[in-house]
Amino acid sequence: MPGGAVGYHAGLSAEEQVAAHYRRSGHEIAHRRWRGRGGEIDIVARQGDTMVFVEVKAACSHGRAADRIGRRQIERIYAAAGEYVAGNERGLDTDMRFEVALVDGAGRIEIVENAFL
Repeated sequence: MPGGAVGYHAGLSAEEQVAAHYRRSGHEIAHRRWRGRGGEIDIVARQGDTMVFVEVKAACSHGRAADRIGRRQIERIYAAAGEYVAGNERGLDTDMRFEVALVDGAGRIEIVENAFL
């Protein structure tokens, strides 16, 4: 299905742009497309002792990209993040935050910090 392949590669490109943005901001990229039993996390970054879980959404506009995030997806991201930090030394006491990176058709990135509060 050509549309699926185009969407897949557009998603990969958006994730790479966002990962580069986080690296330039001083974050270490710990994982890309980390998958656990609970679901997948597009980017797991580290800033000092804080784990940053990033969901990347791309669309023609930032608003349309944001509209693609639903409650069930947020719950899966929380479950996957819990599984991820359970393997860390501090476990669920790990400092963490959840961000959404919105990428528009021109490649502009908007980061929504603490996105799921």
